[in-house]
Amino acid sequence: MPSPASPHALMIQGTTSDAGKSVLCAGLCRVLTRRGFRISPFKPQNMALNSAVTVDGGEIGRAQAVQAQACGLEPHSDMNPVLLKPSTDTGAQVILNGRVLRDMDARSYHEYKPMVLKAIIASFERLLSSSDAVVVEGAGSPAEINLREGDVANMGFAEEADCPVVIVADIDRGGVFAHLYGTLALLSPSEQARVKGFIINRFRGDISLLTSGLDWLEETTGKPVLGVLPYLHGLHLEAEDAVVDQQLSSSHENLLKVAVPVLSRMSNHTDFDPLRLNPNIDVCFVWKGQDIPPCDLIILPGSKNTRSDLEFVRANGWDKALYRHLRFGGKVMGICGGFQMLGEMLHDPEGIESAPGSSKGLGLLALETRMLQDKQLHRVSGTLQLPGQQPVTVTGYEIHAGRTTGEALENPLIQLSDGRFDGVMSDDGLILGTYLHGVFEHSDACRAIFEWAGLRDIEIPDYNQIREDGINRIADAMEEHLDMEKIMALIAL
Repeated sequence: MPSPASPHALMIQGTTSDAGKSVLCAGLCRVLTRRGFRISPFKPQNMALNSAVTVDGGEIGRAQAVQAQACGLEPHSDMNPVLLKPSTDTGAQVILNGRVLRDMDARSYHEYKPMVLKAIIASFERLLSSSDAVVVEGAGSPAEINLREGDVANMGFAEEADCPVVIVADIDRGGVFAHLYGTLALLSPSEQARVKGFIINRFRGDISLLTSGLDWLEETTGKPVLGVLPYLHGLHLEAEDAVVDQQLSSSHENLLKVAVPVLSRMSNHTDFDPLRLNPNIDVCFVWKGQDIPPCDLIILPGSKNTRSDLEFVRANGWDKALYRHLRFGGKVMGICGGFQMLGEMLHDPEGIESAPGSSKGLGLLALETRMLQDKQLHRVSGTLQLPGQQPVTVTGYEIHAGRTTGEALENPLIQLSDGRFDGVMSDDGLILGTYLHGVFEHSDACRAIFEWAGLRDIEIPDYNQIREDGINRIADAMEEHLDMEKIMALIAL
């Protein structure tokens, strides 16, 4: 347990998943950083298939990488010491301190939690030692009765670390007072004492109509409401895990239609956020049981379980749709696991991702992939040169277990700054594959890829600036609508 002289921390917990914990933590990190404090983000345990590569060569949830950006820091594996990446409905790959530990089912992981808690506290204390304060994000809800024993993600951590807690609820979902009151009621007496206040998120309407409810909540629970945040229309911060499929902006001119099949274990779907934010690109996420609509480009995304998701593609008839799309001159792109699927064979003899065995790929590129124990984790930059175009800068990151070989790799598209190569294109120029996540985040690379896909002479938004604007926007709203002096007092700043 940190000593009394250590810098302080505040934990944001939520009444539900997607109540706004990640966004509020990012905003609080920016508020406190702008006030001149050294702040670090932290999430003890995260369950998500969206991940980021850290400066120390590890892997953490993308939400903590965004929060690190809000602090002006490079993401580090200590910011999210436990990342669970579901591979089945009952099992997950356990990432501990940024590195793969092993796959575990739910019961095995529950038995392993005491060891996990030691690693969590060690990471937390390292962040405390180098920060004025740590902003901690909970996971899901602290009131899940079946998960209370051995909890390391919410109150179990808060009790061990002696950390004050603020609970946030999303009023846009409805039932906000029941959520807050019920969550508090289901906590133990010591946990209830640890809760120092509530925040209501995403309110739209006349705030005066909410006053009687706020007064009732404070009188009944004895806990202050620290503020009510308005619904911020069009706010963009990367989603922790749930697929956000609404088009954030649109135009009736120069539309390039892009279809993205939603795989059962789709990973890093934040790859497509720069597309959703571009008014010239119409992105359609295609869900289980749906047909791929007529489009210019189909993108096969990454997957935590590539062979299993390849069967998912076939079960939905999307393979036939891909072949038909190509016969009519449409373009196809594969990213990471989607890139692997485009090849001729997928081998997993050791059962790295699923049951040991091999699967036939889609047969669209002359390559094959073998799954290996050592996961590739790289933050990369380099030069992309598509046929008939000038070289442009590309940036991104690799998170994959496979090693890909074959004739298609003899003419790579990307020269990486570390001397390696990436990216291939079919001889007919219709199919592009790459291991790089985040490839659309650099404006020049994004423009080059979409010129290849058929969209020319368009404005490409600066995605990093969009992310910065989102962080600043939530920080500004928190400064205006929350009692920041009370919040800072909780952290002893």
